[in-house]
Amino acid sequence: MNDSAKGLDFSTVIASTVHDMKNSLALLMQAHAQWLAGLPDTHRQTGEQGVIEYEFAHLNGMLVQLLGLYKLGVNQLPLKPDYHELDDFIEAQLACHQEVFSSRGIVATFEVDDFSPLGFFDRELVGSVVANIINNVIRYARHALLISVREEAGQLLLTINDDGTGYPVQMIERQADYVQGINQSSGSTGLGLYFAARIAELHQRNGVRGRIEISNGGPLGGALFSLYLP
Repeated sequence: MNDSAKGLDFSTVIASTVHDMKNSLALLMQAHAQWLAGLPDTHRQTGEQGVIEYEFAHLNGMLVQLLGLYKLGVNQLPLKPDYHELDDFIEAQLACHQEVFSSRGIVATFEVDDFSPLGFFDRELVGSVVANIINNVIRYARHALLISVREEAGQLLLTINDDGTGYPVQMIERQADYVQGINQSSGSTGLGLYFAARIAELHQRNGVRGRIEISNGGPLGGALFSLYLP
C-alpha cells in the first residue's frame, strides 16, 4: 500500500460521496417535478405522491445535515449573518413543504411579533435547521404546525410547535446530550438536534451564544422546539 492510500481521510471520502449524492438527489427531484407537471391533477394528488415528496425532503435534509456536520468538524462552515424579514423567511420555509402538508392534512401557520419583524442570522444555516425540524413535525403531527417568532430577554426566539404526542420524556431529560444513540422504535439518532445546537452556538453576540431547547406543550400541546438567537 502506498503512502497516499495510507493517508486516505475516510471522513473526506464520505463528505465527497454525500456531496455527490446530494447532487444526484437534486437532479432526481427536478426530473420528478417535471414528470409530475405533465400528469392530470387526479394523478398528482395521491397519497403515494405525498410519501415521495416527504422522503425527498427528508433525504435532502439528512444530506445537508451530514455535510454541515463535516464542515463543522473541520472548521469550514462559514457564518454569514445578515438582517432578514422574518415573515419572508418563514413563508419560504413553509412553501418548500406545502405539498407534503396538503397530502398529510397538516395545516401550517405562523405568527411573528410586530415588535420583532427582523432577525440577524445566517439564512442558509438557520433555514436548514428549521427545515429539519419541519420534516420531523410532518412525521409526528396530527393536523397542525405553528411557527412563532418573538423577542425574549434580548434574544430572537423561534419556536416550532405541533399537535402530536410530543418528545419522549427521556429525550427531554437528556437533551444536553443530543446524540443519544439510535432509538430502535423511531430510528432517531438525535443528530438533527445536535446539528441544530451547533448551528445555534455559531451565532453569538456580546458573549451570548445561541442555543436550542426541546419541551412539550405550547399552543398546540405537542412537541415544542425552541431556537434562541442573540
